[in-house]
Amino acid sequence: MTSPANLAKQHVEGKQQVMREYMLRTRPGGVKGADHDALCDLLEIDDPSRVIFEQGRGRQAVVRVFPVNPLAKMRALTLEDLELDENGCIRIGSYYDGEPLRMRVHDPETGNAQRIIIFGTTGAGKSRALQAFLAACKRNGIVVHLADLKGGQSVPEATGNVATHVRTLKEAMGLLRAAVAKAENRFNRYADMGRSGFLINNPDPLEYVVIDEANRLLEKGSPFRAEAARLIKEIGRTGRSVGIGIVLAAQAGHLDELGGSDTLRAMLKEGEVILLRWSSQMMASLVGDGLLPAGENLQPIPKILGRARRIQRWGEPADRSKEKPNSQGMCYHLTSARPSSMARFFLVGSLAPHDGYDPVIRQLYGSAPPPGEPLTLIFPPPKDDKGGQKTADDGDDAGYGAGDEDDSESLPAMPRTLKDRVLAALESGPLSEADLLAALDEDGGKDAKRGSVRTTISTLRGEDKIAPKDASGLISLTLM
Repeated sequence: MTSPANLAKQHVEGKQQVMREYMLRTRPGGVKGADHDALCDLLEIDDPSRVIFEQGRGRQAVVRVFPVNPLAKMRALTLEDLELDENGCIRIGSYYDGEPLRMRVHDPETGNAQRIIIFGTTGAGKSRALQAFLAACKRNGIVVHLADLKGGQSVPEATGNVATHVRTLKEAMGLLRAAVAKAENRFNRYADMGRSGFLINNPDPLEYVVIDEANRLLEKGSPFRAEAARLIKEIGRTGRSVGIGIVLAAQAGHLDELGGSDTLRAMLKEGEVILLRWSSQMMASLVGDGLLPAGENLQPIPKILGRARRIQRWGEPADRSKEKPNSQGMCYHLTSARPSSMARFFLVGSLAPHDGYDPVIRQLYGSAPPPGEPLTLIFPPPKDDKGGQKTADDGDDAGYGAGDEDDSESLPAMPRTLKDRVLAALESGPLSEADLLAALDEDGGKDAKRGSVRTTISTLRGEDKIAPKDASGLISLTLM
């Protein structure tokens, strides 16, 4: 990259701020893996969040240095933002330069529903982003069938504001089966009508299946992993053309966390993919799995905005009063026309926690009943003593209703020992100790203390399951 000292420098002055802009001309092929910290050092900027790097087409790039990060403060989401525009989009936030950040909910040209996935680490803002989508659906008469796999705690305000609301893995599977059956029914009806596309409310409404914490359903060890991946693929392939879309919110971006399916990955690449704050492991996975466009370079999203890099003087008390996570909602829209431009969701809900439902979020949903009818969940009939499926002739109710509980079906236990969790985290490749701790923090297990993790690593090395320590400092599995 050409040094800023040799570039034409332009000052853009406003009433209350001065922003420096550097227009860059890169080497042929553009920038691959730009070092943001090195760039900040070159510009003598101690707060990395003030420096925005964006790669354009061809050999152009731009560096803008702001007095404060332009996304540090965002306005609140409004009802006007939630209205579908002529392109079937809602406004969900803003890019750093003020251009609206939009999410497509419906394609008016083809009639198709969308495939949407929201990635992000714990605390990055997935739940608030999902609340914006759910509220928009209700306001626009779009039917939603929601599985909140955090026991209903992830988006509690959605209670009573969606047509179908389930909380467990087993109920989520019943929801997916019912949604696929509904899509197939529409597919057959439309074929009989001679119709090749979907028309909203003629005669069917636009509908979405939303799976929050989808990694719990699709990760290794999940008892429903294979079937869930197959059903989600079926909704993405068949459902989109008959007005039934799919939305996944997940903590990890690796293919193995999405059911290990190349077809599922390719399907989601063609939809709306939004990346909130990530770990280095997640970024490597996104690049390796092709969810990040080739050649694109993303500036890291810090957990804490405005934190300057300074050396602490010996004996001087450290001031940690302002070191609280404050970058929730900052993101990249990977499948938009600006995949490498930093953006942020509008503020959704109250800043302070509430003892109960957030009144600001409930107001976004409105008090009207949700559109649509709930799905009748589909559960497989219980197995008989010979391992076959029971039928109504066997004397029991082998129905597929929403209230069925298959007590005879014992679900395999998920591996939860710290050894298993460490080995699972390392399956995607070598990790530093910090990234391994971050991966363990996001895998749904109990809190893993640094000392316990180090002890487990030593034990696994003694068992020849983890490679001996080398100069790189990375922890990796033993090559068998």
